[in-house]
Amino acid sequence: MRKRNLVEERPWGTYEILEDKKLYKLKEIVVNPGERLSYQSHHRRTEVWTIVSGNGIITLEGQELDAYPGRCFFIPKEAKHRVECNGKKPLVLVEVQVGEYFGEDDIVRHEDDYGR
Repeated sequence: MRKRNLVEERPWGTYEILEDKKLYKLKEIVVNPGERLSYQSHHRRTEVWTIVSGNGIITLEGQELDAYPGRCFFIPKEAKHRVECNGKKPLVLVEVQVGEYFGEDDIVRHEDDYGR
């Protein structure tokens, strides 16, 4: 049986780091209904988001895209992006980060509902 990792609480929901390797980091992100992440970008990594459950909106470089189970999104370095849960159940996605650095301090926030 796999050991559970620490679940990090955020104002919008939670995330759990499933794998943290030299070449990639794998997270499960849960966004609560009516909440959204900051509109952000990263200098040192790309991301791929796969929606597992729930519904929402992905904003990628100003374009709003429907998010639903099975849909995947490629987020290049420097691209502004966010995810929002507009359904009645939490939106769950798996995020694969690829790059040279995966620290939380590589988040550039362009807009944030929570004043961070």
